[in-house]
Amino acid sequence: MSITAKELAEKLNLSATAISMALNNRPGVSTETRRMVIEAAEKYGYDFSKLSLKKNKAGCIYAIVYRTHNAILSYSPIFNELIDGIEQACRRENYTLKQIQFYEKKEDLQKYLEDLRVSDCIGIVLLGTEMKKENVQQFLALRVPLVILDSYFDTLDVSCVLINNRQGAYLATDYLISRTMKQPGYLQSSYALRNFAERLDGFYKAVEDNGMSRARCIIHRLSPSIDGAMADMLEILDRGDKLADCYFADNDLIAIGAIKALKLRGHRIPDDIAVAGFDNISESRIIEPSLTTINIPRHYMGQLAAKQLIEQINTPVPHTCKIEVPTSLVKRFSA
Repeated sequence: MSITAKELAEKLNLSATAISMALNNRPGVSTETRRMVIEAAEKYGYDFSKLSLKKNKAGCIYAIVYRTHNAILSYSPIFNELIDGIEQACRRENYTLKQIQFYEKKEDLQKYLEDLRVSDCIGIVLLGTEMKKENVQQFLALRVPLVILDSYFDTLDVSCVLINNRQGAYLATDYLISRTMKQPGYLQSSYALRNFAERLDGFYKAVEDNGMSRARCIIHRLSPSIDGAMADMLEILDRGDKLADCYFADNDLIAIGAIKALKLRGHRIPDDIAVAGFDNISESRIIEPSLTTINIPRHYMGQLAAKQLIEQINTPVPHTCKIEVPTSLVKRFSA
């Protein structure tokens, strides 16, 4: 007959809690204790299948997508990957995930927070792409474990997982310059976000590191959607505005819209004008020519945010952390 966890605790002179932490790979016991417990469990015939049959833990983790504008978060595939990563990490640790979208322009935040306060919520992964500091402070007032995904605020004591935007923009811009040996232009979102501001910083850093002048960079402000960027770029072309020989765009939606407009007006991509984007969305692979862009490991970011949250739930930590996830350049045929 197999040994029980309680009997194993008695044999090893450990608490039942320590045995449970070790068997379920939870924080709270040392590596040596965990190894000792696992070895003893194997020796005395503990039924490890019980671990996979355990029920979900009490309470739910909430993934909250906070929207203030339709321009960015309306493109759902990007954020679906983040949510999938969160869900996978929660499932692995036997937590139930609930996903909620909050739209600032249509819903009452105070009522929403009151509902959360009396719900089964034991922790929140908050997608903060479009959020302001005061919004996050209201969620922090709930006093449940919280991790912000895709944003951070220097003055708030909260853990966050975000993209290294500066690095990604630098990689793309440096590659454009190396390919064309020309002064790059910038296709800037007309809707401001912290992510985009950081990408502009990375763009300028690459320009300066290549011995070029920031002041000579041509910047066009375009709507952050394919159709909007296309319409705005057509207007720029039809006005006869001066064009750059290559462009880095704040995101792939802007890059794709601009490429469509440029091609309609007879410009060859990349022979006449090279373009690079940021995000590596599925459309970047199928546009003609396919888009050189920056890849973001979104699924991994979601997993990482959930793991940070679960660690807070299981073992309250004395310090918060900021984790920046690096990006990578995807070379295709638009640059």
